Amino acid sequence: MRRRLAVLAAVAALLSACTATHGPDSSDKAGAPEPGTLRVLASSELSDMTPVLDRVRKDTGITVRPTYMGTLDAVELLAEGKADGRYDAVWLSSNDYLRLRPDAAREVVSETPVMSSPVAIGVRRATVRALGWKPEQVTWSQVERAVQDGRLTYGMTDPARSNSGFSTLVSVASALSGAQSALTDADVARARPRLKEFFAGQKLTSGSSGWLATAYERRGNVDALLNYESVLKGIPGLTVIRPRDGVVTADYPLSSLASTDTTTRADVRRLTDALRTDAVQRLITTRTHRRPVVASVPPASGLDTGRRRELPFPGRRSVADGLLDSYENELRRPSRTVYVLDTSGSMEGDRLARLKSALTGLTGDFREREEVTLMPFGSEVKSVRTHVVEPSDPQRGLDAVRADTRALTADGDTAIYTSLEKAYDHLGAGRDTFTSIVLMTDGENTAGARAADFDSFYRGLSARQREIPVFPILFGDSDRTELEHIAELTGGRLFDARKGSLDGAFEEIRGYQ
Repeated sequence: MRRRLAVLAAVAALLSACTATHGPDSSDKAGAPEPGTLRVLASSELSDMTPVLDRVRKDTGITVRPTYMGTLDAVELLAEGKADGRYDAVWLSSNDYLRLRPDAAREVVSETPVMSSPVAIGVRRATVRALGWKPEQVTWSQVERAVQDGRLTYGMTDPARSNSGFSTLVSVASALSGAQSALTDADVARARPRLKEFFAGQKLTSGSSGWLATAYERRGNVDALLNYESVLKGIPGLTVIRPRDGVVTADYPLSSLASTDTTTRADVRRLTDALRTDAVQRLITTRTHRRPVVASVPPASGLDTGRRRELPFPGRRSVADGLLDSYENELRRPSRTVYVLDTSGSMEGDRLARLKSALTGLTGDFREREEVTLMPFGSEVKSVRTHVVEPSDPQRGLDAVRADTRALTADGDTAIYTSLEKAYDHLGAGRDTFTSIVLMTDGENTAGARAADFDSFYRGLSARQREIPVFPILFGDSDRTELEHIAELTGGRLFDARKGSLDGAFEEIRGYQ
């Protein structure tokens, strides 16, 4: 079922920033080495470091050319040896994943922390007052009780794709299990009932911190966010709390790749030294709300300087895998997704074959308890086929999805908006699930309802239904403006399969389901 940490496939990158390439699909485009330029494989959240890197370039003459992707995906890339010759250094939020993957760990050398940010809880100020919390005294157990009492809901990023999400999961599991050292399998098993109660409060999931913050502000009915302190400090209206019973902290180490030469490693050391100067450390903490690692530089104003227990990362890969598997298949709310699939006449041939291949591959990523609906369309919706991946017999549901995928045929015009309306009708008012719609089309709307009709339809939905986002995928000759409007209207996000792969786009959306 849920793919383990050991076999997570690299997916499309998140976020954009100046002079950067993005994601595994662009790893072949990292380019040949250039004098004075370092090709850096970086966690996606580091896109906010552009002003800092501009300052370092002026100070040292070194230009950083980052490629951004999720931490787990970067580890997989390293483990497979695909970074050799393409990158000069790696700069992740944490190298803890590397330590769980010896095949990845041996690819890096000279690890040096640059800054830090602990996991924290950002809670609406009104909620803090209603709960009677004193921020400096809050524990994870208090958060759990507030969730149990129905007084606290929250959002967090997907631990399977985000280091902030996984670090949060480790923090909660360590605290609620009472572990005195690195988590063990026994700790996870002991904490499972309490973790189940804790994650009942999760109302938002996301593959990126940026979209999570946007969805939080759009909905307005979620009480808190769990993420890195640096991310939460950038969101207005939150009281940022570091639970006093401990958190996991990201230390953002910069490391040379073992495959590089001595000259390149010397440049990486120069870059590291420049990032750790007092002036640049002050710039980092002021601009990004991360904490300096140089003792002579104080944290930016507003960052709590009280000491907190630092929770260790799991020391064994099996523990990390087991914790992630429990979260995906048991602890979190189940997913409910409608895949609205363009099978019009223009999809005939290679495009339909690529769609079938991508969907078939995606079934290996479906979670237990997940409800999957395939809704192929042409001039109208052709069929509505729903399957549940039951824990008692997950293979049956997966086989049914694969059989429906093989049966897809291409014909007809392209009724995008009519089909989306059918998807919303199918989902109804929603259940206690992470609910979404994925729209894949290779062309413009040519039949049925028009854009204005859909806008009117959407505005007429209940408040609960309007919380269901549409995640459109650009493919073939689809209209970016049309699909961007759908994503913006519904609170979704647009994914581009024209620059990467259709497989990668479907896989990246998984972080939002």
